Amino acid sequence: MSIILSAIVATDQNLLIGSNNTLPWHLPADLKHFKEITTGHCIIMGRKTFESLPNGALPNRRNIVLSQNNSLNFPNAEIYQSIEQVFDALKSENEVFIIGGAQIYNLFMPFIQRIYLTKVHHQFLGDTYFPDFQEQTWNLMSEIKKKADEKNKWDYSFQVFEKRR
Repeated sequence: MSIILSAIVATDQNLLIGSNNTLPWHLPADLKHFKEITTGHCIIMGRKTFESLPNGALPNRRNIVLSQNNSLNFPNAEIYQSIEQVFDALKSENEVFIIGGAQIYNLFMPFIQRIYLTKVHHQFLGDTYFPDFQEQTWNLMSEIKKKADEKNKWDYSFQVFEKRR
């Protein structure tokens, strides 16, 4: 069985994903969507992303942290120092999710086959961006457009892209 390597990310209109190691927006529908898609799967992140999680390792998921710091010890997380070590550890997985941050997305982008993108239809200020994945080299497989409501302040879309072969 081959592994499907997916990225899951929320961006604004300009591919912004972060500001000072936090999300620039609060969108409860996206958090719920993220949980629904990643629960029961392996998630891969960098050290800063792990440290930004309010309660540590995300429950009901295999948490992998990629960091060059070999003295890290995070409860309920596996820590690897290289992308090769991560790939070796994934042999029993079916779909694996890259959840950030920007350096990790950039590192894995050549291997990513699917992108679950929540596009927030607004421009925010921040300092961290998702790589420009050149949408023309991907097929938009699905899109669900949502309007702002009492819990979600901005319009947004859930999109799924698959890399063209």
